[in-house]
Amino acid sequence: MAVVITVPICLLLAVAGLAVNGRAEALGDARTTRAEVGLSLRVQALVHQLQRERGLTNGLLGGEKEFRTPLTATRTRVDTALRSMRGESAVEGVVRKRLGRLAGIRAAADRGSADRAATLTFFTTAVDALNAVDPVARTATRADGRLSDGLAALRELAAAKESVALERGLLNGVFAEGAFHGREYLTFTEVRATRVAALARFRQLATAPQRAALKKAFATEDAQRATAYERRAEDAADGSALRADAGTWWTAMTVLVDDLYAVQQSVGDAVRDRADRLSHDAETDLAAYLVAGALMAALVAGLAAFASRSLTRPLRALAEAAHDVARHRLPATVARIQQSLQDQAELLPPADDAPDTPDAQRLGGTAEIAAVAASLHQVEHTALHLAAQQAGLRRNTTESLANLGRRNQNLVRRQLGLITRLERQELDPDALAELFELDHLATRMRRNAENLLVLAGQNPPRPTAAPADGLEVVQSAVAEVEQYPRVLIAAVEPVRVRGHAVADVAHLLAELIENGLTFSPPAEPVEVHGWYDTEDDTYCFAVVDHGVGMSEADKERAHARFSGSGEEALLAAPTRFLGHLVVGRLAHRLGEGTQVHLFDTAGGGVSALLALPGRLLAPAESPSAAPPPARPAVSSLLNGFRAGIARAEARTTQGASS
Repeated sequence: MAVVITVPICLLLAVAGLAVNGRAEALGDARTTRAEVGLSLRVQALVHQLQRERGLTNGLLGGEKEFRTPLTATRTRVDTALRSMRGESAVEGVVRKRLGRLAGIRAAADRGSADRAATLTFFTTAVDALNAVDPVARTATRADGRLSDGLAALRELAAAKESVALERGLLNGVFAEGAFHGREYLTFTEVRATRVAALARFRQLATAPQRAALKKAFATEDAQRATAYERRAEDAADGSALRADAGTWWTAMTVLVDDLYAVQQSVGDAVRDRADRLSHDAETDLAAYLVAGALMAALVAGLAAFASRSLTRPLRALAEAAHDVARHRLPATVARIQQSLQDQAELLPPADDAPDTPDAQRLGGTAEIAAVAASLHQVEHTALHLAAQQAGLRRNTTESLANLGRRNQNLVRRQLGLITRLERQELDPDALAELFELDHLATRMRRNAENLLVLAGQNPPRPTAAPADGLEVVQSAVAEVEQYPRVLIAAVEPVRVRGHAVADVAHLLAELIENGLTFSPPAEPVEVHGWYDTEDDTYCFAVVDHGVGMSEADKERAHARFSGSGEEALLAAPTRFLGHLVVGRLAHRLGEGTQVHLFDTAGGGVSALLALPGRLLAPAESPSAAPPPARPAVSSLLNGFRAGIARAEARTTQGASS
């Protein structure tokens, strides 16, 4: 689904991106053209003033002193135009390179020591350089035909205007002196030819109104007068004297140059307006493409989301139902089946016990989802059948253990009775010692039979009605272990254990003592302590060994067995840890508040502590007697027990939060 949704959206975005990129490029071109045209008009304004200063300077050097006053005003306008070019890097470079000697040229012209041809060349070179860096002259062809023609027309008009202005300045000096000198006539003819060619190209590119404006500029009286002066100059090709008023020529040509400059500005404004219109159109198209692309992407995404939800919604509902069945309903049904099976023949659950699976059609799913739901339903039925069979197997296992335990217990009880009679009748000390050993073995066999009954969940057949002293309980536990001579009853403070708990407490202590004897060296004793903890109102039995010890992981698993009472632990635990399961079952049967905890013994080994709550303790025989405080010898054990309990509770809290 992710690929099916992503591929068309990516293709759509790619197509939309190409379209948007094209419109963005058009918008950028239009804005760039507008900025270039604006800069071009400013450059041409500077060129216009330089052209005027060139003509006036050439006339002044030719002898027309009346040009000095307008020349001063023109120089001021040139300086103003130069200052307006600050910040334009390309133009500033040309100004510094080509007009760096402008102040010296002006000073030489004022003194009358400047060469007229060299001065004309200086200004012409500067004007040509400015026209070369004019952005319009460097602008590439645009996609829009009208804009491209307008830019080309603006370039040709700038070239024609420069030719007219150069002709004005050239002949201004010639008329002032009255004749051509050197190559001036050849320069005059070249300038005339350049102007005619530029005007012809302009007429091909310009619009009808622009051609009409150009025609009007050349139809004025001043333009006609200037044409008449040009004919006079053409007739003086042989170097004959020219009789023409330089001031009249200057005035007529200045009007023509100004009119051409006005046409140039109008063409530039038209190009700039066209660029503005293209920029606005590009902005509109770009916004339209973006909106259309967004709408199409949203439409495709919406359709994809709708198609995806048509699949994910029933699947999510089916997954939630399966989760509920797996976590809650199926375990509850399995537990009910396990409790309801009473006889061996009933190994399959009733039909109404199976949890219902939601109908795929009701969830809006397709045939494939319906097939998944049917498969899930079949898996649930199979799980229930397996649970029922497992419950039967567990029941059979439990009953087998209980049956074996009862048989062994009955046989051991009869055996103990027979041994007791033989002990009473035997007078030989050696034979009596062997009978005592046989009696001890039978007692251990009875504990093993009781272990089977405990694991099977059956009550022991030897309940005691009368309370027993704590020391008697410990001695009874020691009597049920094999290597009882190694057990050292260090200190057991007086306590009375209620009658219904005596057998279970003794059995539990026997398992702990047996475990300590098994995992400690043969020469090391196993100590048993007992004390009353007034702070927690509990009585503690401690079984301390100095054996191989246990790792933290093994101790955690042992604590889990101590706290568990289900049949699953019996089937999953290794056989060498069945004693832990017996301890856990006995602690669970003794009720809430009974705790068994393991912690490391100082110097190596493991200490096991059994804490009995106050409800399992009987009142002392003397009402005025209070339980003695804990002895210093066992205070370290008590502190270790409390620290171990705190760590166990912390682990339990952390596991619950995670």
